[in-house]
Amino acid sequence: MTVVTNNRLPVGLQSFKKIREGNYLYVDKSDIIWQLANNGLQYNFLSRPHRFGKSVLVDTLQAYFEGRRDLFEGLKIMQLEKEWGIYPVIRLDMSRGGATEAALCSYFDLVFSRYEELYNITVRPNSSLANRFDSIILAAYKQTGKQVVILIDEYDSPLQHSWHTPEHEACTAIYREVFAILKADDEMERFVFITGITKFTQISLFSVLNNLSNISFEPQYAAICGISKQEVIDNFMPEIEEMADFNQWTVDETLAKLKDYYDGYHFSRLNMVDVYNPFSLINALYHKQLRSYWASSGATSLLPKFVEDIELHLDDFDHCSVLPTTLETSDVTGGGPELFLYQSGYLTIKDSDEFGYMLGIPNEEVRQALNEIVLPALTMRKQGDIQSLQSNLYRQLGTGMFDDAKRTLRSLIADVPYSNKKLASMDMEERYRLIISTILNAIGLRVEVERMLATGRIDMVVWLSRYIYVIELKLSNNGGMAAAEQQIRDCGYAEPFKGDKRKVVGLAIELDSDGKGLVDWKIVL
Repeated sequence: MTVVTNNRLPVGLQSFKKIREGNYLYVDKSDIIWQLANNGLQYNFLSRPHRFGKSVLVDTLQAYFEGRRDLFEGLKIMQLEKEWGIYPVIRLDMSRGGATEAALCSYFDLVFSRYEELYNITVRPNSSLANRFDSIILAAYKQTGKQVVILIDEYDSPLQHSWHTPEHEACTAIYREVFAILKADDEMERFVFITGITKFTQISLFSVLNNLSNISFEPQYAAICGISKQEVIDNFMPEIEEMADFNQWTVDETLAKLKDYYDGYHFSRLNMVDVYNPFSLINALYHKQLRSYWASSGATSLLPKFVEDIELHLDDFDHCSVLPTTLETSDVTGGGPELFLYQSGYLTIKDSDEFGYMLGIPNEEVRQALNEIVLPALTMRKQGDIQSLQSNLYRQLGTGMFDDAKRTLRSLIADVPYSNKKLASMDMEERYRLIISTILNAIGLRVEVERMLATGRIDMVVWLSRYIYVIELKLSNNGGMAAAEQQIRDCGYAEPFKGDKRKVVGLAIELDSDGKGLVDWKIVL
C-alpha cells in the first residue's frame, strides 16, 4: 500500500516567509540562526556551495531582524529570543548582478532606487553608487533610530562569472567602490552578513573589512546549511517510507541509497557532522527517484574557468592534501583548483590533522557529475555524440547483454588512448583504466579501481542492481585476454563477492597495445 505524507516539501523555495506561511516542511535551524545573529561579531562571511540553502538562511535572518515573530512560532528560537527588536534591513542578491559592468551597475541602480523610494531620498544628479549606498544606510539609521542590518547573498556571483573575461576588472572596481561604504558606516550597522562560494580578496569586502569574520569553518555553524543525518530522520521519515514503497525498497535500503548519493559533506574539522545536499535530498524525496538534481541545476558551469585539464587529475583530487591556510583563507585567486572544487561542492573535508586537510569526493551524485564533465574530453567527442552510447551501455551491463555491451564499449573507447595526446604521460594500460572507469562512473555506476585483495589487485569492480562485474585489463602484448582470465581465476577475484545476492561476472578484457581500443573480452563465471 502506498504511503501518503502530509508534509509539503519546499522544492525550489528560497523564501522563509513562503515556507512558513504555506505550511511547507522546514528543518528547524532557528537556534543556530539566533546564535549567528547574536554572536557579537559585526561582520560575518559564510562560504557554502550553490544550492545549499544560503538564500533561505539569508531570508530567515531578514525575517528575524524585521521582528517577524509570527513566522517563528513553534521553532527553537522562541526559547531564546525575548525582545524581538525591529531593525531596518538592506538586502542585496548579487546572483542577479550579471557578469558585466553594465549589468552590475544596472542591478545596483535598481535595488538602490527601491530603498531610496522607501526612505524618501532625493538622489543628486550624477551621484555615484557608493554615495547612494551611503545615503541609504544613513537614512535608514536616522529615520528608524536603529542600527542597520545589511545582508549580501551570493556576493561573488558577478566576480565568478566575469573571471578570465575583460569585464572582470571593471566589476571588481565597482565592488571596491560600493562596498568600501560598509567600513565607513561602521557605527550605523548592527549586523553585516555575506554569503558566497569563494573569496576574492582584492575587493574591498575583504581588504577594507579587515575585521570580517570567516565563520565558514566554525564548528557551531557546520550544519547551518544543508541537512544532517539526524535532521533527515527527524523530519523526513514519512517521505522516506513513501520513497521506499514506491521503489520496492526497504526503509533501511532507502536510507543507505540516499546517504550514498547525497550525504558526505563536512565543513569543519572540529565538527565532522555529515551533511546532506539539501537541494538533491528534497528533490529525490519529492520525485522518489535517485538522480543528479544538484549537478543538473547548473552547478558545474564554472568549473572550466577555475580547473584546467580536470579529466587528467580527477583521481588525484579525490584524495588530496591541502594546507590549512589555503583552505581557510578561501581566496580562489591563489588557492588552486582543489580550493575551488571544495568551495563549489565537488570536494569535501574527509579528514584533518596538524599538517592540513584531506579532501575527497563527498558522494555518488558528485562523482557521477564530475565524470560526466570529463568524459567528452577523454573520449574526444561532444557530449551529444556519446549520450546514446552511454544509455545503451548502462542497459546492456545492467541486463546482462554482454555482446552488445562489448560492442558499445568498443565504440566509446575506439582509438582514444592512442589519439588523446593529453594522456601521453601515462602508460597504455593506465590510459585505458582511466577512460573505462570514467565511462562507467559517468553512467552512474559504482566503480572501485584497483581493489586490493590478499591474492592481488583487481583492476576494477563495478556494482549494478543485478550484477557485480570483476574486471581485469591486459594489453595484447602482455598476455591479453587469456592472461586476464587466468588472473581472475587463479587469484579468486570473484570470491569476495559470492555472498552478494547479485550475479558475479568476471570480465577478462584484452586491449590493443598500441592504443587502438578494445580487442575482445571473455565472460568468466
